[in-house]
Amino acid sequence: MLLHLITHYGLVVLVASVAAGQAGLPLPAYPLLLLAGSLAQRGRLNLALAFALGLGACLLADGFRYQVGRRYGSRVLRIMCSVSLSPDGCVRQTESIFTRWGPPALMLAKFIPGFASVATTMAGSTRVRPASFFVFAGLGAALWVGSGLALGWLFASAINEALAVLQRIGEWSNALLIGLVAGYIGLKALRRRAFHARLRMDRISVHDLADLFHRGEAPLVVDVRKTLGADDARIPGAVVFSDDDWPQDLRPADEQALVVVYCACPNEASAALVAKKLMDRGFKRVRPLAGGIDAWRAAGLALEPADGG
Repeated sequence: MLLHLITHYGLVVLVASVAAGQAGLPLPAYPLLLLAGSLAQRGRLNLALAFALGLGACLLADGFRYQVGRRYGSRVLRIMCSVSLSPDGCVRQTESIFTRWGPPALMLAKFIPGFASVATTMAGSTRVRPASFFVFAGLGAALWVGSGLALGWLFASAINEALAVLQRIGEWSNALLIGLVAGYIGLKALRRRAFHARLRMDRISVHDLADLFHRGEAPLVVDVRKTLGADDARIPGAVVFSDDDWPQDLRPADEQALVVVYCACPNEASAALVAKKLMDRGFKRVRPLAGGIDAWRAAGLALEPADGG
């Protein structure tokens, strides 16, 4: 059944899978590009039309997510990352790559697992100019679609032999393809569960932290947002660094001193990861801030400019 759809309705299946994949669904769009390229080599599909439709499907999905990001900002990013099958990549890798490269990162976004599903939304939430977005997103989509079709064309004979094997085993081919997709999703789900298990530790609420400040206590507050997230404000007195940029002299003056770590990410993921590394460095009382900087800001609590001025 699946092979019948692919071989007889190639362009329709291709466009639908590319659009769904770019929308974040775990569908094997790139293998279908390879198959489309092999069908084009055999004269059963128009290569130029496949490229144009694949490119259009990418840009339609990318443009939609870009507009969602512009309208709803970090809120939609938090939702996307919280349901992502790859929360580790979503939380850290996406932010890190986009911070370093900016809009040009969109040219390679579709080739990086865990990045493509949120990069276009992040571009919208960070107010990348529409012209820059569509130029780089368009180049990236052209590279992604074009490379898939080209590889399918070049290795058409090998792909055709694989299809012949699947057709010979008949209905078992459907079970095999479904099993591969289910296995992929299951593996991602297990990785997600393991990731969340690493994040389990006690949080401190923004009101409890504010009460400590009010009583004159001075916990060490650590801001681990990347440059992208550290917009124009931070919690007063916070030390700003990330888990790949540690101050060399960062050691506990008192092993019982409280350290509060915050970020701007789903489930305080980045803060919890850094908190565990701080505990490995000798800090005994380390707590992520529940809700991060967004909860602090929503509570109307004091902020200071990111430069400390």
